[in-house]
Amino acid sequence: MSNSKRKHPILPNCLAVSEKAEKQLANRKLRRLVKEKLSDSNYELPDLKEVASNWNWPKDGKSYRSDLTNKQITK
Repeated sequence: MSNSKRKHPILPNCLAVSEKAEKQLANRKLRRLVKEKLSDSNYELPDLKEVASNWNWPKDGKSYRSDLTNKQITK
């Protein structure tokens, strides 16, 4: 059986596998603040970027990698 290869070698910049936990915490914080603002009749709602900064998360985005070997390109 042959190994499948990445069509576009776009990989994360560091060793973190996922940002799922950080996204969940940020959205919980946002929902809590929105609920508080709505109960106070204050309709100026916060944005997700105002609540949590993705610069503090373990993964620093993704980038195109052209320097990978065939073994690294396989999924």
